[in-house]
Amino acid sequence: MDRLFGRPRPSDERKGRLPPGQYLTEKWPVLHYGSVPHVDLATWDFTVWGEVERPLTLTWEEFRALPRRRVRCDIHCVTRWSKLDAEFEGVAMRTILDLVRPTPAARFVVAQCEQGYTTNLPLDALSDDDVLLADTYGREPLEPDHGWPLRLVVPKRYFWKSAKWIRGLQFLDHDLPGFWERYGYHNEGDPWLEQRFSDE
Repeated sequence: MDRLFGRPRPSDERKGRLPPGQYLTEKWPVLHYGSVPHVDLATWDFTVWGEVERPLTLTWEEFRALPRRRVRCDIHCVTRWSKLDAEFEGVAMRTILDLVRPTPAARFVVAQCEQGYTTNLPLDALSDDDVLLADTYGREPLEPDHGWPLRLVVPKRYFWKSAKWIRGLQFLDHDLPGFWERYGYHNEGDPWLEQRFSDE
């Protein structure tokens, strides 16, 4: 886990972008449970299944051939740091939704990741135009510590919802709490409402 050195004071124009209880950092701290997985792109795939009309499985080459999107966003960690103007590139979630066509019953999605990690989101949260499956940060491939080869980016939620090392999306007609949600993190994770933990 990276240590944070210094807490920059927000300038006037940035104050409206900092959720309550957060402080700014120029760094991108490394936070995750467990080890960094070893990934072989020759056998890697990305799968979408469940309440969708057209389940799919993509190889790395097939994923990289999909239309690309670049998003500049602010990221907010439940541990109280925020980083502004993070630039990610990848495939827009709306592209995936168009490909798989969620059924009328689909209301929730579980991100399935390496080593059994999961996190849950309502389908509406994934439908925003700034949600990405990102493989690039700052116009360079993601570093392994930050989720290479692929991570979810959901800017409007605390960043644990932006799952690293993602391998698939399971569409469900019911909610299914993920790893940190089962250990007491808030099910929604809205930084502007300070939804950090389920007992708050």
